[in-house]
Order: sequence, then C-alpha cells, then structure tokens
Amino acid sequence: MKKPTPATIEDVARLAEVSIATVSRAIHMPEKVAVSTRQKVDRAIAVTGYTANAMARSLRLGRSNMILAIAPDIGDPNFAPILIGLENEARAGGYGLLIGHTQGDPLRGVEYLKFLNSNQAAGMILFTGYVPLDPASQTRLPPMVAVGEPLAQGGIPFVGTDDRGGARKMVELLIAQGHRRIAFIGDSRERLSHHRRRIGFDEGLAAAGLRDGQQVLDSDGTLEGGRAAVERLFLRDDLPTAFACVNDQTAAGVILSLTARGYRIPEDFSVTGFDDIPQAGFLSPALTTARQPRTAIGQAAMAILLGLVEGEAPEQAETLLMPDLILRDSVGARPVNRRF
Repeated sequence: MKKPTPATIEDVARLAEVSIATVSRAIHMPEKVAVSTRQKVDRAIAVTGYTANAMARSLRLGRSNMILAIAPDIGDPNFAPILIGLENEARAGGYGLLIGHTQGDPLRGVEYLKFLNSNQAAGMILFTGYVPLDPASQTRLPPMVAVGEPLAQGGIPFVGTDDRGGARKMVELLIAQGHRRIAFIGDSRERLSHHRRRIGFDEGLAAAGLRDGQQVLDSDGTLEGGRAAVERLFLRDDLPTAFACVNDQTAAGVILSLTARGYRIPEDFSVTGFDDIPQAGFLSPALTTARQPRTAIGQAAMAILLGLVEGEAPEQAETLLMPDLILRDSVGARPVNRRF
C-alpha cells in the first residue's frame, strides 16, 4: 500500500485561500496575523494534517534547518542574553542554531561561509557589523539579519536597541539633576551603534538648549578607554559635572579614574553607562545605566530571519527596542560647592 504524501505548506495555503507567506507568518508570528486569517490557517492545518517539521522541510526543500550566528566576541556580556532569545525563537520555528566565533578577525568570518557552500545553514545572524565576503568566492549569501551593530552598507534588516533614544534618556536624567556641563565619553566612527548614542546625546542637549555645555571624547568602549578619557580632561583643566558614557565598561573606567584621584561619586561627579552588563550593579557606586532588552532583541531578530527564509520581506529596515533606564547610585544632583 502506497504511503500518503505528507501535506505541504502549499496545500495549507491553497485550502485556506491565503499566500504561503501568510501561512508561515501564522505559524511563526501569529500575533502579526488577523484572528480570522489565523483561524482559517489553523483549520486548513487540521484538515491537511500539515506539520511544520524542520527535518522534513529540510529534506523536501534541500535546505538546512540550521541558522548560523557570527559573533566577534562570545565573551561580550551582551551576547548570551541575545543568544537565548535567538535560540528560543529558532526552536519554536523548528530550527537549530550554530555559533561562529570570529574573535574579531574578519577572515574567520569568511571561513564560516563553508557552512553556506555545503547548505548547512539556511540563514545568518550577524553581530559583526559587516558581511563576511570572500572576493574569490561566488557564494550566494543566504537571508541575513544584523543584530546589535548596524551594517554600514545597508540593505540588510537590523534589530537592536534604540541607541539614540536611550542616550537621550540619560541626558534628560542628568539635566533633571541640574547638570549643565556634561561630557560624552566614547564617540566612535567605527562602531555605528556607539555613534548613534553620541547623536542621542547631542539631541538631548540641544532639546534643553545646552549645546554650549557639550564635551565629546573618543574612546574604544573599554575600561582603559574610559580611564584615559578622564585623564585627557584633567590635562585640559576643563571638567564637566557629569559623564554620559557610551557603555558600562567605559563608565567603569571613568569611575576608577575619578576615585583614584580622590573624588566622590555622585557627590563630585555623576556617571552613567549604557547596556546594564551584569557587573554594573556591583560597581562602587552601583552604576545608573540603560538596560538593553537583549532577549527580546534576539527573539525579534530570529523571527524576522525565519520570515526571510520563508520568502517573507520584513516590514521595516530597522527594528529598534527602547532600553529601560536603571536608576542606581552613580547619579546625583549637580554639586553646588565644588572642592576643585
């Protein structure tokens, strides 16, 4: 007796009288589908017996059921929570996740293209800020989504934090505490996400009419970069009353440099960070910062990528999630009687 042919997504779409993309959306992102349409798809799935089984789909379409995530630094405190969101969403869609660690070396990223050449990956999540390309290869790149760091060349959907909005929140907090001379530590032309935070800083000051109080110093986003930036300000003898730092590592360096000179935080200076890495709450004083919604970023990025894999175009080029303001002990009122 001949085995019945398994139902396909095309069968479901035909019976429900909707497109294949709509069926995929109803399965993977039901919240984005009208209730009536979702009910039609559910009924068609029940009638046909269709199962969105990843392995069966992989064999049928000659396509892998794995997603490749390429990251420059898996030790980055922001990476693990985003990875959880990515994996949860991938599993819900019937996919697995591969991790490619470049260790900051673009050539390692190119090496991971072998997964694409052998059809071992259906799509890519890029944390690198660039697309790994081998000029000598004719590899056709799969669907891709950038996470955390936008791609300068554009054309690839991006999911991340609203860096500008988060930085504006920080500036507004400092201004509300009476600060008028605020230094931004960590501007970067190499890290687009960091530069966007600098833009948000500018916008916050401009909205309050305080552009004259602006001080901006470049930094590499490290603890040492924050410490060195403070030393440069002391050499200029042109000190702010508050520091808005591009990330928590930079803020930690600023705090270390100031306390080493005998200053108190927040009595003499206020300091803010960005990201809310696990160590932020254990600094002395505990750091006021902006918490990235990392797990939600991972989930949103994977949902968009799985839609691309199924032939569905994203609704927008960028999906930005607003960070939460985490108030701790490193921000206080502007000092009235300064000791210096």
